[in-house]
Amino acid sequence: MSAANAKGRIGRWLTQAPPWAFAAYGGLAAFAAYFSMYAYRKPFAAADYGDIAGWPFALDFKIALVIAQVAGYALSKLVGIKVVSEMPPGRRAAAILILVGGAEVALVLLGVLPPAFAPLALFANGLGLGMIWGLVFGFLEGRRLSEALGAMLCASFILASGVVKSVGKALLLMGVQELWMPALTGLLFAPLLFIAVAGLAQMPPPDAADEAERVRRAPMSARDRMALLAAHGPVLAVLVAVYVLLTAVRDFRDNFSAEIWAELGFKDAAAMFSVSELPIAVAVLAALAALSRVKDNRRAVGFNLAFIAGGLVLLGASTGLHQAGMLGPVAWMTASGAGLYLAYTPFNGILFDRMIAATGTVGTAGFLIYVADASGYVGSVALLLVKALARLDLDWIAFLANLAYVTSLAGLVGTAAATLLFNGRRPGKSSRQSLGGPYVSGAPSAPCDR
Repeated sequence: MSAANAKGRIGRWLTQAPPWAFAAYGGLAAFAAYFSMYAYRKPFAAADYGDIAGWPFALDFKIALVIAQVAGYALSKLVGIKVVSEMPPGRRAAAILILVGGAEVALVLLGVLPPAFAPLALFANGLGLGMIWGLVFGFLEGRRLSEALGAMLCASFILASGVVKSVGKALLLMGVQELWMPALTGLLFAPLLFIAVAGLAQMPPPDAADEAERVRRAPMSARDRMALLAAHGPVLAVLVAVYVLLTAVRDFRDNFSAEIWAELGFKDAAAMFSVSELPIAVAVLAALAALSRVKDNRRAVGFNLAFIAGGLVLLGASTGLHQAGMLGPVAWMTASGAGLYLAYTPFNGILFDRMIAATGTVGTAGFLIYVADASGYVGSVALLLVKALARLDLDWIAFLANLAYVTSLAGLVGTAAATLLFNGRRPGKSSRQSLGGPYVSGAPSAPCDR
């Protein structure tokens, strides 16, 4: 059986498959692909790198690695604004494998190079991985099942970070050297990555019914991108500001989870990285997948904004309860993580997919995702630099709690403003414009919709 014939048969089966089977196939393939990517990005965070011989700088070695990787990741997001939005669908699978392969080479260099050059290896690693999300989401967007598919994809980064750090911690406890552990973890997940990407490559493009309900998706030129940014204007600016805060908290919590758990009394409990994230993934997946039942695109945007607000409330409230002694450490990490990811996850595709559908603009949600992502990771780099260079003498738990409070309060203000701006652009009888584009509520109602 040739690869071409296999692809044809699988593709034909998917075009005729019932919705639940299509969602299961596409969601699991996307989940596995992005889950595998995390094996090349996050395992290094499971080590503390407390005594690295030959490290010549005053800056803590691990903090230098984190800053370098996040800086590369942020730069990759900036590049991805162009690359992801212009990527032809037929090249996505190959691009994913090439970029992840380059990231693994960078991890090998982490083990080979002298410690003084280790941050350069992590910078190159982040530079290779920052575009994977947009390439994977490109297989899922613009479908009537995009929420269900996107929820499964989003569950991958909630679970994957903890799982790969558990694997990394287990390798360290088995005696693997700290600088070689990340590369070995990546190799362990390589077979799953190849299978998952091959599965994504079989998915047929959105059909006519998908396009009628969610608008046709296509690569965007520079002019298309500028027009879409101008059209979304104030709403996008406020949403991006909220996302910058969420990304900073999420990245800090993720990169320094080993230190946070150690301070909470779980220093050598490798399973804690995974156990605490499992209920978070289930709760967020269920909440977001339910949005696929909302046909009206404007209402769906409103529900996404409500989820963001609810997550921000949970993030701040759970932190307050923990500091008041009413929530234990595990319950706090689980509840605050659920709030954080409930607010953070819609920005990673589902919110922007519906915004594209509500405008009726032919394009790609990946462009808006990467505008937000690039801004978010610039904020994350800034936070790390402030903590490192200003030598803030805060313990990990206090620093995380303070970030949670600031993000919860400021984020709620920003989400309320975005909601008012979005509702303020509701089209009247004389206008079909929503957020600067043709208004679409469910199926298009006028020829100008596309």
